[in-house]
Amino acid sequence: MKLLLVDDHKILLDGLKFLLLNSDGITEVQTSESVEDAFRIWKIEQPDLVISDISVPKEGGIALAKMIKKENPRAKVIFLSMHEEPYIVKEALATGVDGYVLKKAAHQELLKAVREVSEGQLFFSAEIQKILIQRMRFPEDERILTSREKEVLDLIFDELSNKEIGEKLHISERTVETHRKNIYQKTKTNSLVGLLKFAIENNLISGLN
Repeated sequence: MKLLLVDDHKILLDGLKFLLLNSDGITEVQTSESVEDAFRIWKIEQPDLVISDISVPKEGGIALAKMIKKENPRAKVIFLSMHEEPYIVKEALATGVDGYVLKKAAHQELLKAVREVSEGQLFFSAEIQKILIQRMRFPEDERILTSREKEVLDLIFDELSNKEIGEKLHISERTVETHRKNIYQKTKTNSLVGLLKFAIENNLISGLN
């Protein structure tokens, strides 16, 4: 697997490159310290995955992701950032990137993110998931989710089982399972991470401005 790593901090670049090259399945890691140079390398080399900081000088990593995704929507991009601010997270994920890893958790999560994204999955750091989940508020448009489905969704985010949700809402476990299936079907996802991405892309998360 060929990777392109983008960050303006050379020490960090060298450390992450060493970490990645010592992982199974990664054969090449190219590095860049600017958006312009990174996009040039990406067009020529066509790496399997791009890992970019958000705070790259001048244009920034978000602009880079937009450029790459415009050129090839199926290209895989992961943000590796120190930013946890909700408004930045929202703007970043709205580009359609496949992952968001916090720098403070890079050694624990980056390799997992690379593996899962390369397999076609999405990966958000646990803290990023919490930020989004805490602020997820679906509008009153019943065409998206019914009031009951929204109640079930909130309890899913509270990590309650189907049985616990049923007891709390005074409905059967089978009914909860039906609501759960409907939620994923309506949002065209099959996981909470996918649901979060759907909400970001469709501007269904409020309170992040």
